[in-house]
Amino acid sequence: MADEDTTTPQPIRRPGFVYALCKALLWPIVWLYFRPRVSGRANVPRTGPVIFASNHLSFIDSIAIPSVAPRRLQFMAKSTYFEGTGIGGAITRWWFTSIGVVPVERGAGAAGQESLEIGTRILESGGAFALYPEGTRSLDGRLYKGRTGVAFLALTTGATVVPVGLLGTDKIQPVGTKFPRPHRFTVAFGEPLDLSVHGNPDSGRARRHATDEIMAAIHSLSGQELANAYNESPQHGVAKLVDRVLPRERR
Repeated sequence: MADEDTTTPQPIRRPGFVYALCKALLWPIVWLYFRPRVSGRANVPRTGPVIFASNHLSFIDSIAIPSVAPRRLQFMAKSTYFEGTGIGGAITRWWFTSIGVVPVERGAGAAGQESLEIGTRILESGGAFALYPEGTRSLDGRLYKGRTGVAFLALTTGATVVPVGLLGTDKIQPVGTKFPRPHRFTVAFGEPLDLSVHGNPDSGRARRHATDEIMAAIHSLSGQELANAYNESPQHGVAKLVDRVLPRERR
């Protein structure tokens, strides 16, 4: 008889003192350099599991949202960001870990399943989890169709979804640039969504309808042109990998 897998999942480090300190130090710089416009902060529940579902325009988005959000957020990132060597690699690992970024291993099936497990554990512990339903940033500024992993997590855990609309971050750090440029950006937090009306997370139809509701809310905040297609680059974005391991539609 094969041995049972008794591997205990590694604990997920929640944002703590370093996160709070970095935010306190970062906010004056962000305000002076970028002069952000922020709306809808009152829409964000201060306690309980929350998913922040945002459009994605730039690498800087993962700094813009936490810098103004009234909750301590956690993101997922490719494990390669944690694999650097030397002093620089050690500092990078410490920085990402301290601010609550969770690494996801490469490999389509494993990464998709791991992403679901990580998201579920964060939400079931009452945390706030940020995701980009498009899967990767938009290179042409249009809003692409959402992948259904966000809806699956919301329907499975009962978490509230707060749609987020970003504007102007693509002007701060356009594709191919290494350093941010001064440009005003906007972060709009929409009214929280209760997706439970869509039904069972094992139903592909329920996930699709819930995802469409999320993307419609993001669109109303961002005002982007709709692409009416999936963003296919890169091929192994976290949201796309999650889609591959979701249960097949059950009507």
